[in-house]
Amino acid sequence: MKELRIRVLAGVFVVAGILSWAGARLWNSFGTLPSVPVAAPIVLALIAAVLAATALSLRARLKDQRERRPEAKGVDPLMAARAVVFGHASALVAALVAGMYGGTGVFLLESLDVPARRDQAVYAGFSVLAGIAVIAAAIFLERVCKLPEDDENNGAGAAPAG
Repeated sequence: MKELRIRVLAGVFVVAGILSWAGARLWNSFGTLPSVPVAAPIVLALIAAVLAATALSLRARLKDQRERRPEAKGVDPLMAARAVVFGHASALVAALVAGMYGGTGVFLLESLDVPARRDQAVYAGFSVLAGIAVIAAAIFLERVCKLPEDDENNGAGAAPAG
């Protein structure tokens, strides 16, 4: 499995932001603008928390396994691979969603004097921050599940689990 690339995630974020900003301008010309849900940053923050908790749990279990502790629970490679896939998918979706809310938030900056628009801009800003937290947690999870260098067996380089 290939590693997450920051450039790809940044590209998705920027393209989604530009399209969202343009869409918000177009939609606003018709008189209304779809609202940014209050739940958006909450859901993204929960996903980030799940990814971070998974990474911390796997890291502790892998450390115990490396130190050959008798009470150590092993890490199923398939479970680790599924966690990495979940992290990859979450990071890509978070980059897209954060870009969409970021573009909408930039558009809303033009009308902060309207209380409803100001609230929407705040929700959009928190959504972007929570999306970045999801991406950071996914990258951390990927690093935790990365296989160590295999110097004994034909010098193969490190590769993510999966």
